[in-house]
Amino acid sequence: MMTTLLSIAAGGAIGATARYLTNTAVMRLVGPGFPWGTVVANVAGSFLMGVLVVVLAHKGGMRFAPFLMTGVLGGFTTFSAFSLDTMILIERGATAQAGAYVIGSVVLSVTALAVGMVLARGIVA
Repeated sequence: MMTTLLSIAAGGAIGATARYLTNTAVMRLVGPGFPWGTVVANVAGSFLMGVLVVVLAHKGGMRFAPFLMTGVLGGFTTFSAFSLDTMILIERGATAQAGAYVIGSVVLSVTALAVGMVLARGIVA
């Protein structure tokens, strides 16, 4: 149990660092004003989750799931930041933008997960 917890913690540190670097890079690329970094992290994280769930299951690698899925991707995907960004947009009076952000993020993330699964199944099957 302790080994699993340490594995998750290490993965979380990696994922959180990757999220910070992603947000910084995206903000530098497109500028502030809209939480594009969070969108990128959520969509990319969902895509990778789709790939990992298939690959780990097909290759007998579920022992790596706590580190990779819970730790790395749990630290990388940013749904708590997503919720905060949504509230900030609402508090700024940008409710239409907040609604588009919520719908777009959810639809793109679920789609990315499905695409990741389909691609991974095509590779490992």
